[in-house]
Amino acid sequence: MAEPAISLQDVQERTAQRVAELIDVFDAIVQSSAGANLDDEHDPEGATAGFERAQLSSMVERARLQLAEVNEALERLRRGSYGICERCGRAIPGERLRARPATRTCVACATA
Repeated sequence: MAEPAISLQDVQERTAQRVAELIDVFDAIVQSSAGANLDDEHDPEGATAGFERAQLSSMVERARLQLAEVNEALERLRRGSYGICERCGRAIPGERLRARPATRTCVACATA
């Protein structure tokens, strides 16, 4: 079993914090536009508000997926399979784990 190059718990905490921050920003945008009478189709500012909501929604979803991946990596660490490629069974190089702590595959399998 490979030891994580960085603490997966630290990555998990940072990612969870990022999710919370993005949700706060999203909620603030929704709250600020709730009182406004924005017509996204005809109001140039409305289109911007709609775009910001859509963009933040996408960012929240991506951060939640990253958090799920980190949680799964922590589970692999607990089971003793962290750092082992799920496709070929070989050790994942430390450089890859440093770059992508939650990765499930070695570079060769990821690009195959």
